[in-house]
Amino acid sequence: MPGMIKKEDIEKVRATADLYDIVSATVTLKPSGTGTYVGLCPFHDEKTPSFSVRPALGVWHCFGCGLGGDVFGYVEHQENIDFRDAVELLADKYHIELHYDKADNVPAHTGSKRARLLEANEAAQEYFVSQLMTKEALAARKLLDGRNFSQADCQRFGCGYAPQGWDNLVRHLAGKGFTQQEMLDAGLARQGQHGVYDYFRGRVTWPIRDSTGRTLGFGARKLYEDDTINAKYINTPDTQLYRKTQVLYGIDLAKSAIVKKRQAVIVEGYTDVMAMHLAGIDTAVATCGTAFGAEHAKIIRRLIADDSLGAVQLVGPLKVEGQALSSRVVFTFDGDAAGQKAAIHAFGLDAAFSTQAFVAVAEDNLDPCDLRIKRGNEAVRALIANARPLYDFVIDSAIDRFDTTYATGQMGAVKAVAPLIAQIRDRSLLDLYSRKAVRRIGVDLDIMQREVAYQRRKLNMRDEDAYAPKRRFQNNAGPSAEPAYAERGANPYANPAARKALEHRDAAEQSYYRIDDAVFICEQQFMATLIQVPLAVDPTMFASLTLSSFMTPVFRTLFQAVAAAGGLPGEDVPQGLWMHNLTKAGGPMLESVINELAVMPLPLPPSEADANRNTGESQEQSAQLRKPTQEERRYASELIVRLLDTGIMRKIGAAQRRMAQLPDGAEKIELLGQITKLETLRKDLQSRVFGNNVA
Repeated sequence: MPGMIKKEDIEKVRATADLYDIVSATVTLKPSGTGTYVGLCPFHDEKTPSFSVRPALGVWHCFGCGLGGDVFGYVEHQENIDFRDAVELLADKYHIELHYDKADNVPAHTGSKRARLLEANEAAQEYFVSQLMTKEALAARKLLDGRNFSQADCQRFGCGYAPQGWDNLVRHLAGKGFTQQEMLDAGLARQGQHGVYDYFRGRVTWPIRDSTGRTLGFGARKLYEDDTINAKYINTPDTQLYRKTQVLYGIDLAKSAIVKKRQAVIVEGYTDVMAMHLAGIDTAVATCGTAFGAEHAKIIRRLIADDSLGAVQLVGPLKVEGQALSSRVVFTFDGDAAGQKAAIHAFGLDAAFSTQAFVAVAEDNLDPCDLRIKRGNEAVRALIANARPLYDFVIDSAIDRFDTTYATGQMGAVKAVAPLIAQIRDRSLLDLYSRKAVRRIGVDLDIMQREVAYQRRKLNMRDEDAYAPKRRFQNNAGPSAEPAYAERGANPYANPAARKALEHRDAAEQSYYRIDDAVFICEQQFMATLIQVPLAVDPTMFASLTLSSFMTPVFRTLFQAVAAAGGLPGEDVPQGLWMHNLTKAGGPMLESVINELAVMPLPLPPSEADANRNTGESQEQSAQLRKPTQEERRYASELIVRLLDTGIMRKIGAAQRRMAQLPDGAEKIELLGQITKLETLRKDLQSRVFGNNVA
């Protein structure tokens, strides 16, 4: 077993890995100020974006849950792996060869590597695809052809065939160098009494991939009556790679369209996904062997993002000039009892998701694949276009079970519908749906309202208002809406009012020190500048700073961490290494502070690198520290002068107080001379940066 990965290789991976590309594979990121992007955090459930990414610095931070770090930390959390695996996974992605130290006294790295499991799945996918055109796979080809899928269609969606027999795939993978343990860990094989055997046998297969296109597992359909597994469909069992509650078939094909259109269509099977895409509904995905749940909803919501206009969350369907604008999720449930049960399950998801959900039910309860076969692509497109709101579908389905021409039927409908309406957490919709229901049932509104209120108390429902203004930091007085000067390419540095507003917002929106005053703002802005653009800080002026230059405890400690990290970095230090060294020196107590300061917007014009990224131009992330702009150098100097000036002022104040306590004499005259020198030094410092504006 090799030892530790060599540090120079780790830094090479860090410098090469593009944090923006890696994060945007699972999170829709939107520009927010200079060089910063925001989105919904992938590590905790939220409705308002608090997850910030600063690609130029290789840093991310969530203001909601507090997690943050570099590109390795993101991969560790996202993939649930350790640091070593994260480095190896990124090295594989960017084709970087790693070298290892000798394994003296290094703990063994147990378990199959995630990268090897991915390779095993890719090898299995290639094998299944190669088997589809064999003589034995005739039944598989007939099944696919009978659903109007051509050979080209099957290739597009990765359809394959797992041969009958016991160990065809096992022997194939063994020939590729994979161990039996790796096959078992990938869910491709099982352990029997007489050895390892194939998990998928005599079935049509579909690859289940993540949003980046990596094969995590497989779904397979039964073909033969003598199949020892009775289930019509089977999926890869839960593995290190595959969790059925966290995967969606077709997400790799649909992701870009979902992000662009801010819509998703949820179907129930693999052939339904194929039919939808071939009919032009390119946002279709399917769950894999389980009902659509909360984890699936998080995946979709992170891609479509929440609707907002100003500070109001517009979660309902919107139109601009007749075109759909808002986020929209369409379920293609059957109209039968099973479909209604699935709809009620989706109804129980969080309010922000449910209010954007619709249901599409075809005539005769045809699934999308059969609908395409019988009525063509246009019928499939019309099915989605004419979808009904999920709330209406569930409530109407409950009412339709009763004969409301009789009083007993009316009361039965009230009793059936009230628990459903009670589950609507958004109080702005409660009265609306209560009124719609009583109009259909034919009872007085107060009867329904009493029953709904009782059910809400019984369910202990929490009131929400989806249309109320949402504040990112509820406890702060800072503005909640994104200011105009945070728009792409804006330069708040040229506007003193905008500059001050952004500085005060930065102070109000941080989470590590609750205070807003001039001293704190100056220290915060300096530390953020030091972290983000260290080469903008003049080394001579920085050397004049001492611990007494800082009054805020967190920044005094951070100043000591900079010293522990070796002081200002040289021009030849890689960007990622500077952040790594500083975070390592700061330790767990300062890690979150450093991450927040790294993604904090500065009142400066965008650098060339940030401008290129913000305008969508492709540019490789620089390995070295970025050269500062003239504005950045000047801003850093202004901040240092303020810190030094305040420090001198404190010394003058202390000397003045001492003089007031002394009688006339030599000591008092000496103190007066010191004060004069300090005042001269203070004026010289100010004039170097602020010019003739200093009196």
